[in-house]
Amino acid sequence: MFDGFGTTDVDAGDARIHVRHGGEGPPLVLLHGHPRTGATWHRVAPLLVARGFTVVVPDLRGYGRSMAPAPRPDHAQASKRALAEDVLAVMRSLGHDRFDLVGHDRGSYVAFRLAMDHPEAVRRVALLDCIPIVEHLERMTPEFATAWYHWFFFAQPEVPERVITADPDAWYRGDPDAMGAENFAERRDAVHRPEVVRAMLEDYRAGLTVDRADEEADRAAGRRLTMPVLVLWSERDDLEQLFGDPLAIWRGWANDLRGHGIDCGHHVAEEAPEELATALGDFFRR
Repeated sequence: MFDGFGTTDVDAGDARIHVRHGGEGPPLVLLHGHPRTGATWHRVAPLLVARGFTVVVPDLRGYGRSMAPAPRPDHAQASKRALAEDVLAVMRSLGHDRFDLVGHDRGSYVAFRLAMDHPEAVRRVALLDCIPIVEHLERMTPEFATAWYHWFFFAQPEVPERVITADPDAWYRGDPDAMGAENFAERRDAVHRPEVVRAMLEDYRAGLTVDRADEEADRAAGRRLTMPVLVLWSERDDLEQLFGDPLAIWRGWANDLRGHGIDCGHHVAEEAPEELATALGDFFRR
């Protein structure tokens, strides 16, 4: 994976972030979701390098080979604001003060927070398979609670750690042929480490508490994304089925918005890498 990419570990203060980076040209950051690592982008990143980008692929704080601080009672160490500051530190350490940004799944919330908090640093942002957390929660239905029950299970203290670490392979499963053997092996190694499982769960605990509060504060203050925003969603996942047109929701949060669905399941970077790379390359080259 990532032939021609270098790796580095960046000190981000209370976290250490493992990063892959390669290519030449405008800087572009790819942020993964749960329970993946940066390796989920292994089919997309080389395509974007070929399109003339410098591609930076971190493991989010606590995921993969990145290290997170111990949990706090308020879960602020796992807030999207903390993770966004990690990404900013990574890019500054690589010499990039302004960059393009992509986030998928949980990584999309980090990208959203970074773009909201630091518009001077984010030129354009692409958000994949997400709507804001508060929009999810305010549209709560039995269908959402059933399909996305893990949001609320992961938020429970201690119990999900015991369940998942008892048999990580049974919980996370995965197909090495579909994911790519090295990507699968990296993800499997990560979820077998209890400290990674704990950090991933803290991500969700922060989502329902401090991150939700941050989004509510944004909305109350009338804050919006001011840079161009691309929203993409997996048509064979359930985001559109549960919530309708994602663009209709994101219009309440972004001034300059476009997007469309992609014919694939949830892990778009692994399932539809060419179509995704084309959509991202065209958007960021505008």
